[in-house]
Amino acid sequence: MAQMMKGVYLTRHGGPDALEWREDIPVPVPGPGQVLVKVLAAGVNNTDINTRIGWYSSDVTGATDAVVDDAEIEAGGWGGALSFPRIQGGDLCGVVVQTGPGAEAIRLGQRVTSQINIPRPQPDNPVAFVALGSELDGAFAQYCLLDATELFDVSASPLADTEIAAMPCAYGTAWNLLHRAGVSDGQQVLVTGASGGVGLAAVQLAAHLGADVTGQTSPAKAEAVIAMGAGSIIGRDDTPEAVYYDAVIDVVGGPAWPALIQALRPGGHYAVSGAIAGPIVTADLREIYLRDITIHGCTFSPRAVFAELVELINSGAIRPLVSATYPLQDIARAQADFMSKAFPGKLVLIPPQEAP
Repeated sequence: MAQMMKGVYLTRHGGPDALEWREDIPVPVPGPGQVLVKVLAAGVNNTDINTRIGWYSSDVTGATDAVVDDAEIEAGGWGGALSFPRIQGGDLCGVVVQTGPGAEAIRLGQRVTSQINIPRPQPDNPVAFVALGSELDGAFAQYCLLDATELFDVSASPLADTEIAAMPCAYGTAWNLLHRAGVSDGQQVLVTGASGGVGLAAVQLAAHLGADVTGQTSPAKAEAVIAMGAGSIIGRDDTPEAVYYDAVIDVVGGPAWPALIQALRPGGHYAVSGAIAGPIVTADLREIYLRDITIHGCTFSPRAVFAELVELINSGAIRPLVSATYPLQDIARAQADFMSKAFPGKLVLIPPQEAP
């Protein structure tokens, strides 16, 4: 096994210049119960950029595209302060190349993926987790180290490596949102940010469950959202119909938030896992408690919920939209394209694949 690998270090919170391409990163050595995975592909996500710019800090109150690159942010990771340098990348598709003692149940050559928010419950915190690419080094390198129990076998899937790499964060988040909101056959469901990674996944998965899906997106991306299963479209700046939906799946937040609550029927469910338009919202509590609205904050996802998604991946029942792929060393260009919102669906990075 090679002793050094190529990859991208996040050296601090900041702009794209905080990302450093390196060819001298030590290859991790698997310890007891651990597995070394060669990264075949890694998806690009909002969370990578949020972590880079430090958006998760409570000091940041604006939209994701409003954070100043040189802002002095300390505790900007999912779990607070990060250790730098950090290898980001929460979307993993890879192949097992080495196992540590006690991990022999994982076979060499097995194609695998992982949750981005890996559950590690504690006695005093049953929803504790660590985030791949935030608290743990992730997939923006040639190799990634994980516990064997945190991997999922996707060898049987008919999907390409790039497609599987587009799914852990977006589809894992979307599936958890739908699970928490109790979305089922025949329900009316509104999905905000419907052309993005999580939004498009939520549209496809909700339609797979038999829901009647309305996607909120720009007219230029409506066709892609309809192709994924949306029965109707409303514009990004339109106000959704009031008292109509059984569930709202939201990754946008921001000033339009009150209208999303008003769009729910009595007893409806609002599930959120993002706030790209801004994390600070205004609520009329009467709209919530008088109509028995349930609000779900959705980050922790039990392993069993992600395992259901893996079954869909392995059966080929769902397939993501991958709009573009890039060499890993072009990560700054990929993230700029991602932030431009020019592409529906997912963008995927490919690390160098030369043999060790």
